[in-house]
Amino acid sequence: MHLTRRDFLELAIVTGAFLTADPVTTLAKMTEKDLLSFKSVGNVTLLFTTDLHAHLKPLYFAEPANLVPPKPLEGIPGYVTGKDFLRMYRIAPNSLEAYFGSCVNFVELAHKFGKMGGAAHITTIIKQVIAERGRDKVLILDGGDTWVTTAIGLFTEGKAVVDWMNYTGYDLMVGHWDFTLGKEKFLQRVKEFKGEFISQNVVDADFGDLIFKPYSIREVGGVKVGVIGNSFPFTPIANPREFVEGWSFGVREEQLQKFVNELREKHKVDLVVLLSHDGLPLDIALAKKVKGIDIIISGHTHDVTPLPYFVGNTMIVIAGSHGKYVGRLDLDVKDGKIRQYRFKLYPVASNLIPADRGAEELVRKAYAPYEKKLSEVIGVAHTLLYKRDTFFSTWDRLVGEAIADHYHGVDIVTSPGYRWGTTILPGQKITVEHVYDFTAITYPNVYILKRTGEQLLALWEDVADNVFNPDPFYQQGGDMSRLYNVEYEIEINAPQGKRIKRVWVKGKELDPKREYLVAVYGGPTPPPEIRVPDAKPVPVYQILIDYIRKKRDIHVDPRPNVRVLDAKYVPPYQCYGGKRA
Repeated sequence: MHLTRRDFLELAIVTGAFLTADPVTTLAKMTEKDLLSFKSVGNVTLLFTTDLHAHLKPLYFAEPANLVPPKPLEGIPGYVTGKDFLRMYRIAPNSLEAYFGSCVNFVELAHKFGKMGGAAHITTIIKQVIAERGRDKVLILDGGDTWVTTAIGLFTEGKAVVDWMNYTGYDLMVGHWDFTLGKEKFLQRVKEFKGEFISQNVVDADFGDLIFKPYSIREVGGVKVGVIGNSFPFTPIANPREFVEGWSFGVREEQLQKFVNELREKHKVDLVVLLSHDGLPLDIALAKKVKGIDIIISGHTHDVTPLPYFVGNTMIVIAGSHGKYVGRLDLDVKDGKIRQYRFKLYPVASNLIPADRGAEELVRKAYAPYEKKLSEVIGVAHTLLYKRDTFFSTWDRLVGEAIADHYHGVDIVTSPGYRWGTTILPGQKITVEHVYDFTAITYPNVYILKRTGEQLLALWEDVADNVFNPDPFYQQGGDMSRLYNVEYEIEINAPQGKRIKRVWVKGKELDPKREYLVAVYGGPTPPPEIRVPDAKPVPVYQILIDYIRKKRDIHVDPRPNVRVLDAKYVPPYQCYGGKRA
């Protein structure tokens, strides 16, 4: 198939793919019909979600105030936030679209529009599209990070989410955090999934044999569609290798090109789709190297693309995270060419879109054994508690406070720069489930280590290179580690190993020779020789539950602990609502 960027842009104008500048701005004026309105075109509909992170219930989730890029990547989707995001996509401030897609006035808009997402509400959208189009014209795709990282995902080992996906009718998926179930349990869930798990980039570490089918060929609306899967290329680096022992990952762009060619030349497909968990910046870079992909449906980086992004002939889209969106792409494909397309991200506004009764009952039954435990109120938030930002979050500061309170004498607490979690509004009650929403991993223990200042600085420089490397092929996932009791200055465009300029620990300059007591969690089990032997490992969620129960009223200083020397960095509280406490 050959279609130029200009062709795509002309088609977008003809088919009305661009957003209007006048979205509905008050909940009272909106209806389910308003949200789901869509003028369908063509013979193929791709529906897709990604990065659900096992959030089966509606939630609040604030988009980040900052996604600070290295200079060569400035201005591309995946690095545009806040008011810049609204301007880029011509979204009216204080609208539902603004609430879902940006941090601007999040607290006020959360009270106005309510919670987002929810499995049963996603099912409603998917079923309505199927009723409109016919099942034979619809392919339902999931971009991974789906089965785990909430309490229900952890307690049922992903089974509750697989059951919902089967009920809803998902056809294909890829993965990342899903692998942290461990190989045996993960493969069991793959077997239970009624769709197909596909990945061209996961192979046997010794012999190079494919572990999963690399692609699936589906007949959709009379069109032969080839879908190739890419699971997260850096899974054994971002997560403990033990979960995927014996498997090798990677981008494998040469192998990907081989499969694209195979689909076109051997199988004569009309359309090639890459279902990816690479992340949006990497997929943009990948589209410049691999030829012949018509559409990349991206995942992993939780980005939102209200309009498609184009690299040559390749269209790239991504549907956010946490169940906030269902992506829809309608295509009119004839004689191996895309004649028209129309794209929309449906915001899953759970106050407006009714829950599918069957899916709602599935979720209720899954939660029933755990509801009493998870619904326990343990405190009240007096500060907005959020997770996502390049450098800092109020949730991670709370984690630091809790761990430092539990392990007396610790100098530094490090918290992983995961992108997932939830958001707790000021004045909202904090439940046990909220704590798991931020911490429900299969390797939750906190360890106390002895590390010199020199060793810590080298480690933090490695993390900074992972986050700020100008080549997306070397960015291995996540934001900067969160550092409690630490303040620092960083120059993100400095050479590798020289980005972090000054560091203070508890108000004093970092001493390269001094040995510090450091609390860590969320990585491989540290070797015994660097651990403090009499510091008993405790799951991070238990430490937090105990701390919040004890404190009850949770006030967190929202001021970041980092100064960025060579890029714009907005204190997040200024975007979310302008209050410092």
